[in-house]
Amino acid sequence: MPAFDLPLTELVHHRPLPEEPADFDEFWHETLKGAAQPEVLVSVQPVETGLRLTRTWDVTFRGFAGDPVRAWFSRPAGGDEPLPAVVEFAGYGRGRGLPHERLTWVNAGYAHLLMDSRGQGDQYGNGGHTPDPHAAAPGGPGPAVRGLLAPHDYHYRRLITDAVRAVAAVRELPGVDAGRVAAVGNSQGGGLALAVAGLVPDLAAALVTAPFLCGIRRALDLTDASPYGEITAYLSVHRGSEQAAHRTLAYMEGISFARRAHAPAHFGVGLRDTVCPPSGAYAAFNRYAELSGADPRTEIHAYPYNGHEGGDAVQVRRQLDWLRRTWER
Repeated sequence: MPAFDLPLTELVHHRPLPEEPADFDEFWHETLKGAAQPEVLVSVQPVETGLRLTRTWDVTFRGFAGDPVRAWFSRPAGGDEPLPAVVEFAGYGRGRGLPHERLTWVNAGYAHLLMDSRGQGDQYGNGGHTPDPHAAAPGGPGPAVRGLLAPHDYHYRRLITDAVRAVAAVRELPGVDAGRVAAVGNSQGGGLALAVAGLVPDLAAALVTAPFLCGIRRALDLTDASPYGEITAYLSVHRGSEQAAHRTLAYMEGISFARRAHAPAHFGVGLRDTVCPPSGAYAAFNRYAELSGADPRTEIHAYPYNGHEGGDAVQVRRQLDWLRRTWER
């Protein structure tokens, strides 16, 4: 695909302020307060995966409204010492799949929690196991438009809350160093990791690649690719709903979460990404931690000839090296 967003010389200075609701902080404070439960973990059951070097558990924790959310928790076999933990969030339409699919972080020596995405898992991959019992509000069938017309009804209010609760859950699991927890994700997962960075003040690190829900208004003008294309398609039918939709999306804006973040962060972006335009990632990076002061370890890597796949395995290797250096300091 051709380059279609701003050139890199402009992206590095792209710092738009989000159209932020006056009650953004109150909205999320009340949302997370409503999700708080005395016991975040519901069950932790060992599973047989056929892997000799990895131990895995099927975890259920309480997410938004106390709803049960599933996850795979894995760690290297052969020891019980507390390990740093990586909480990973899946891409759009993907569920947690099967427990042997994502082994990179475990092989690097970390504990790893892969959160299921409520109400997703049917578009690709190997499925999910977490329903979304609150999906009856007006909106389209896809997650990007479920409950789009009201912030309290929107799918991503629930999914972001689940992601925050996943961090609380991993800290309660045995053999986890609760002071060293990182949030990781690509695309939708990158947007969730960025939201967690803005909502969990003591997060140790965030690794964000090709993030969804960053620079949302601009992305809706630039691309028709899903998931943004699902929103524009919905608004093309429900004419006159734009104001309500934009109000809802403003509470999910990744730039707003980025401004409130504290943890050191590692970003990656493909400059030919027509799914999550690179201007959104750069806007979040350039505003990252501006309310608290940017950590000098925060960095971004651009891949000029890559699209939504970004740096792919090259980016993962950079993440591994960066996280090791960050946690060794």
